[in-house]
This record gives sequence, C-alpha cells and structure tokens, in this order.
Amino acid sequence: MSQHRSWMFVPADSEKKLGKAMDLGADVIIVDLEDSVAPQNKHQGREMAREWLERTKAQALDPEAPQRWIRVNALDTDDWAADLRAVMPGAPAGIMLPKALGPDSVSQLAGELYQLEQAGSAQKGTTRILPLVSEVPQAALTIGTYAGAALPRLGGLTWGAEDLSAAIGASRKRDANKNWTDAFRMIRAQVLLAAHASGVPAIDTLWDDFSDMEGLETAARNARADGFAGMLAIHPNQVEVINRAFTPSEEEVEEARRIVAAFASQPGVGTLSLDGKMLDQPHLQLARRVLGMDS
Repeated sequence: MSQHRSWMFVPADSEKKLGKAMDLGADVIIVDLEDSVAPQNKHQGREMAREWLERTKAQALDPEAPQRWIRVNALDTDDWAADLRAVMPGAPAGIMLPKALGPDSVSQLAGELYQLEQAGSAQKGTTRILPLVSEVPQAALTIGTYAGAALPRLGGLTWGAEDLSAAIGASRKRDANKNWTDAFRMIRAQVLLAAHASGVPAIDTLWDDFSDMEGLETAARNARADGFAGMLAIHPNQVEVINRAFTPSEEEVEEARRIVAAFASQPGVGTLSLDGKMLDQPHLQLARRVLGMDS
C-alpha cells in the first residue's frame, strides 16, 4: 500500500484492539509499546506485539493491507533494544522512534536494525524509521538537519505536541480558535519542509479530542492543503475522516487530468491558458501529485 493517509495507534497490550487492528481501514497500523503500555506491562506488550506480527504476516502480504509498524520505547530507556529483539522476527514495515533527538538517533536505531534484520525475517535494509522529532526542546531545534542527513531508512517525519508542552511548561497548545500557538506552529512547519526536502512523507500530528469529528475533519483537510501526506490517529472513528480528507475529490482529479492533458498537448510550453486561467509548471506539478504521478 503506497498511501500514508491514516496512521492508527493500537496499544500492544490489548488483545481486543490488536484483534481488530488490520480491519480498521487505516493505511498504517502502529502497535505501540511506548506511552500506551504501562511500565509493568512492557514485557507482556512485547510478547503480544510479536505474536500479532506473526499472526498477521500472511495478511500483510496483500498490497491492500495496512502496513504494520511498531512504536518502540525511547533510546534513553532500557526498553527499546528489548522491543526490537521481540518484534523484528515478525518483519514489521517500520519502526516509529519516539523522542528522537535528531538524525543521530535515527542512525543509532538503523545500526541496530541492520543486525536484527540479518537474524530475523526482514530483508536487510527494508525496515523504515519514522522519528517523532519534536517531543523535547533539543529535538525540536534539530528538525531542519534531517534534510541534509544521509538516512536511507527514513520513512517520513512526524511530530507530537503532548510531551513538548510538558517539557516547556506550556499550559496550552492551541488558542481559542483551535489553532496551534507559535512554538507548535513553528515545529509543524519545519516538519513539513524537512520532510519534503528529504523526499519522505510529512505526517501531521494527532487530533487529541476524538469526540470532535468536525474539528478533526477541519484539521485533516488543512493538513492536506498545507502539504502533509497523512495524519496520526488515536481512535478507530478517526480513520475514515482522515482517509477521506487526504483523498482527492472527483472534481480535483478531473481538474488535474485536464491540466496534465493540456500540457501534454503542447509539449515544450512553459505556460498555457485553461478556462481563462494562466497555468505554469507549479500547476502541472501539483496536478501530477494529485494523480499520484511522478512530479
């Protein structure tokens, strides 16, 4: 599955939620060994995540099935290496790395993955990494450095606001109109630009009020309009809303086709007129992106 619209968190220690995960309609399932698993349940969570990966391995071969990712614990804990040893035999598509401090954190994780892939079921070099790049102030100040880093496993960039707000003592993350306040808006913009500069998907952070579907839809549509490829989800009801928001409408697809066809009919032309509007190469690039074509 090439789409990265909805990234759904599922706690690793919930047999009920794991049992439903592959049928939620999400593009990516992130089995979480970090925040949603209490310290005393970490070992159990690893075992359940490992069993889930084995149980769903055949289903995951279907190109329409969701990708299976694992969020391990942070590198400054004693848990992350044990997490990897437990789950890598199940060949997850990727590892989400929380509290990444910068490209060096991704490189450290990548080094461990190379060794474990050789001993497990995954082919060498295939396991991707999605770092959460904003959860501590030091990390937030390194976001731009991802753009110039040699990180062949980098599968995208995403960010979170909860841990950072606690770290900086922020009593709010959004203003009265539900817009991000300055620090979080700055981080979001850096994630978007650094991801595009690195040629990987930019994944927007979650909408934490899972009872507010209207707010989620607005946030998801804004994220796509801003250039994000997808969005994190914390509740099954959020998946359909996110998928819909990140899927081009029939009108958008038809307009994109007409723009591509217009340029194809006049090869070598840099600008042209269509329906009384002047179009140039950025319009063509956006149209090709809507159609899933190489830009």
